[in-house]
Amino acid sequence: MQGLPEHIAGLPNICGQEDLVASVTSDGRRPAVSVQGGGIDFGAIDSAFAIGLHMHQPLIPAGGDDLHSAAMIGNLQHMMEHPGSGDNHNAAVFAECYKRMGEYLPQLIQEGKQPRVMVEYSGELLHGLRQMGRDDVLEALQGVTCDPQTRHTIEWLGCPWGHAVAPSTPVQDYRLHVRAWQHHFAAIFGLEALARVRGFSPSEMALPNHPDVAYEFVKTLRECGYQWVLVQEHSVERPETGGGPEQPHLPHRLVCRNARGDEAEIIAIIKTQGSDTKLVGQMQPYYEARGLGRAELGGKAVPPLVTQIADGENGGVMMNEFPPKYLAVVQECSGSAVPMVNVSEYLAYLFASGLTEQDLPTLQPVHQKRIWDRFATGEGAETLEKVVEALRREDPHFHMEGGSWTNDRSWVQGYESLLGPMERVSALFDEKAVRGGASTTEHRYRNALFHLLASQTSCFRYWGEGTWTDYGREILRRAEAILRKDF
Repeated sequence: MQGLPEHIAGLPNICGQEDLVASVTSDGRRPAVSVQGGGIDFGAIDSAFAIGLHMHQPLIPAGGDDLHSAAMIGNLQHMMEHPGSGDNHNAAVFAECYKRMGEYLPQLIQEGKQPRVMVEYSGELLHGLRQMGRDDVLEALQGVTCDPQTRHTIEWLGCPWGHAVAPSTPVQDYRLHVRAWQHHFAAIFGLEALARVRGFSPSEMALPNHPDVAYEFVKTLRECGYQWVLVQEHSVERPETGGGPEQPHLPHRLVCRNARGDEAEIIAIIKTQGSDTKLVGQMQPYYEARGLGRAELGGKAVPPLVTQIADGENGGVMMNEFPPKYLAVVQECSGSAVPMVNVSEYLAYLFASGLTEQDLPTLQPVHQKRIWDRFATGEGAETLEKVVEALRREDPHFHMEGGSWTNDRSWVQGYESLLGPMERVSALFDEKAVRGGASTTEHRYRNALFHLLASQTSCFRYWGEGTWTDYGREILRRAEAILRKDF
């Protein structure tokens, strides 16, 4: 199978071979997930648990003293070069956090245990690690990902290349993020490894709830070959009642409908509770799963799955407490009635037992029931916006800004100074690079895309006005200059 170069003319390989990437991520070309080779007897267990580690560092214009001319470098490199600022002294520990699962998993396999972990690394972090010479981190991850003896232990989750939040990123750009990550991942780990990536982890667990945006989000994931997506418990609702999921430890179908009446759906795996690194750092999912027994799904008794994901490096819990706790729990749960699993092998077991996706209960993004109660299918975008505006006037808590890991953060309000330029540059990219007919193999296209995607990371909004928004606006300025000069 043809490989992909990791860099092309100094830029990460994020575009140019879309047909090849699509060919290995389409359902018909993916290898089947084995439920035999991992050593877990799913038919005999009571319950199971899964953990995910989210890893990200943005690219920032900080490779020099002048913001307008500074080279784009990874934030981890910037931390390494400025150890006296803020918590930058943690940079070396962060780097080891990015590497350590590549060491723990082979060690535990050699001990006869059954380790599992799901990992999600943004494209920006992968590029930043290579750029700063941390080949050791990538080699450790390559080893465990590609070795037939260990690859069943690690499940990579897809994500937007530039850690963009779906509710407030132009839908056409979000699709570019998803495909860019697949390109980049395949260039580092190989096309065969990419063919095994079935799950998707949205940045900040942000799920769009505007019907048209949510539909495009799910449509993008399905067309890019994803089978399932992680969702936050309070970002979804049952269509019939508007209440939360009744059985959050079972898989669901996330069904999204747009103003025209088109539908797209994907399997949803629910992450319960909020964003607290202690949940993963102290391996809470294991202890919660121990209190659960088999549940009814589609007329069958199946093991429920407790799923959590957290930052893999941030905070003392993940830096210091997680390693010994993870190792101890793997030792304890291996071969037990409550094993650690990865989501795709869990789903493979369910479907091998005779269940189908249609047996899964249905969910939709939060607040949508209130829309559908007033909106007839297919009435169109104009009527939809009138319904949304009426609901906003009636209830100040009603919003179409999406749901994420926290109920108290908006990814839109307060960021107009960044979102305005982002939308302008997005429209310019569409005009000049896409509709202008530029080939995705051209350097000018890749260069503009690199800057567009890097400008959309959530970090430039998460930290509020100041240095981080300055970074975002500067990258957007560069993207706009490339588009106006080279196209």
